[in-house]
Amino acid sequence: MPALTVIFMGTADLSGAILAALLAEPLIRLAAVVTQPDKPQGRNLVAQSPEVKTMALKAGLPVLQPARARDPQFFSELIPFQPDLIVVAAYGQILPTSILELPKHGCLNVHTSLLPKYRGAAPIQWAMANGDAETGVTIMKMDAGMDTGAILTQRTTAITAEDNGVTLHDRLARLGAELLLATIPGYVTGEIQPQAQPAEGVTYAPKIKKEDGRVDWSQPARVIWNRLRAFTPWPGAYTAWTAGTKVHTLKLWTAEVVERSGAAGEVLLADKEAIVVGCGEQALRITELQREGGRRMTVREFLAGHPLRAGEKLG
Repeated sequence: MPALTVIFMGTADLSGAILAALLAEPLIRLAAVVTQPDKPQGRNLVAQSPEVKTMALKAGLPVLQPARARDPQFFSELIPFQPDLIVVAAYGQILPTSILELPKHGCLNVHTSLLPKYRGAAPIQWAMANGDAETGVTIMKMDAGMDTGAILTQRTTAITAEDNGVTLHDRLARLGAELLLATIPGYVTGEIQPQAQPAEGVTYAPKIKKEDGRVDWSQPARVIWNRLRAFTPWPGAYTAWTAGTKVHTLKLWTAEVVERSGAAGEVLLADKEAIVVGCGEQALRITELQREGGRRMTVREFLAGHPLRAGEKLG
């Protein structure tokens, strides 16, 4: 494969692993990095740069941060780079046709699902929340739709009981970077031909909202457990606990499903090892939690300062 001039576009944490792989590939000549504008974060609303911006500046690469990818001025800034290929990973905006058609080999996207399942913003979380046994990554040639482009390659990975949103994200980031570098040579030489996505099996993964983390104790314990893992670290799985006249929000960090029955939301057991709460089916055994404004604790630590007892209700 001849050396390729590549522009990389990415913003979210996933994109850091992809950029690192491109930087390490000798046959990729990165011309520029495009990312979203810096955003104020934290209590003091200090502007924070995306990780890929920091990486790009350290590598001496030009960084572009347009507010809108559809801005004609931004397109005019891309033209002088004359890219052979644009690689996109968790950038956060839909690209216009003008950009999609700019590179000689088009635009490739690293998407963290087995398309056509889970098109959209949060495929990693929803695959786990829905209890899927496996997920994966897709290298896709982009078109004007939302994750509707033709498939080049895919790789699968199991979703294990030990996984949560963080571990699965990090593994898919590594898989995506590996698969991208393995795909590009065959794609640019024509050995790998894009295949249209099947019409059957299309599902969507909407952006995660704070409300998605609220526990509905009437659901089966396994459903709650899947959502708890999927939404770690944000928004987490959280529930309300009324102690006297105060209502506290409790965030659940680690738990497991146990064969026990009781009323939905009722605390069935609260000892130094765990808090067991009844669900629509079975029960949830909680081993780590956090009160709003407090720190993450083991159940032993939590109960030492919070008199939660069997028979009380959560929710």
